[in-house]
Amino acid sequence: MSILVVGSVALDDVETPFGKRTSALGGAAVYFGLAASYFTDVRIVGVVGTDFPQPHLDLLANRGIDLRGLQVREGATFRWGGRYGYDLNARETTFTDLNVFAEFNPTIPEEYRATENVFLANIAPSLQLNVLDQMTAPQSAALDTMDFWIEGTPDELRRVLERVDIVLINDSETRELAQEPNIRTAANSILGWGPQLLVVKKGEHGAIAFANDWLFAVPGLPLETIVDPTGAGDSFAGGFLGYLAATGEITPEGIRRAAIYGSAMGSFCCEAFSVDRLAHLEPAQIDTRFREFEHLTRFDYEPLLQDA
Repeated sequence: MSILVVGSVALDDVETPFGKRTSALGGAAVYFGLAASYFTDVRIVGVVGTDFPQPHLDLLANRGIDLRGLQVREGATFRWGGRYGYDLNARETTFTDLNVFAEFNPTIPEEYRATENVFLANIAPSLQLNVLDQMTAPQSAALDTMDFWIEGTPDELRRVLERVDIVLINDSETRELAQEPNIRTAANSILGWGPQLLVVKKGEHGAIAFANDWLFAVPGLPLETIVDPTGAGDSFAGGFLGYLAATGEITPEGIRRAAIYGSAMGSFCCEAFSVDRLAHLEPAQIDTRFREFEHLTRFDYEPLLQDA
């Protein structure tokens, strides 16, 4: 089944201890779409300016991503700059120029409205609601958000949460959203508002999937090479939701596998600047990375302590 992603398409300036890139392809919809494209058909709704490089469009199209919903507006593309130190979990935003993205009002093409799965990337909750209103009863709807919307538009965000099935946010956003310091208690609160599943992204430390009566934790994979973590969370979401869209396996076991595939795609993203690694993978490489997670987490139960 297909998946529709609505979110940012950007040009990024990124600096890490391992180098620097300017005007690199970025944006939540891009990272998500590329990761998901290895599992299922992807459709993007977003906006770029007339300065957006044609080779970037070609790269997305060559991955089979449907770009009919990508608007091209007169003006400059959304640009973001960030700088990382050796702690790659922390970054400094050096600039944010919304440009044409400031007036983004997603219009879902008629041929997209029956798409079975929808991912609402990190945009204003009012826009996320607008997208849901344009869809014809998707089988699954998921969203991402951030502290800006949690603090600034809590009522609108709560209305979106009541209408989605899956929420993917990081651990600090989970605590802030629920106003609860304990991550498990916070997850229970959020699940009580309507979603069936909450996936808490924890950066290099992995992720935890919370359902109403069970949870599953996947560790981060210790990588030999980490160059640029930008987009890793959206790549995780793309792998996670792309797998679920491809299989329709919304079961505890299916969600466990989806979390591993999500973590695999997020790990690939970190190994190069921008989408340089993510956009040029072979299925066998993804399968091998999945197996690495299996070996990392698998163990046999052998009881040592016995009742007296």
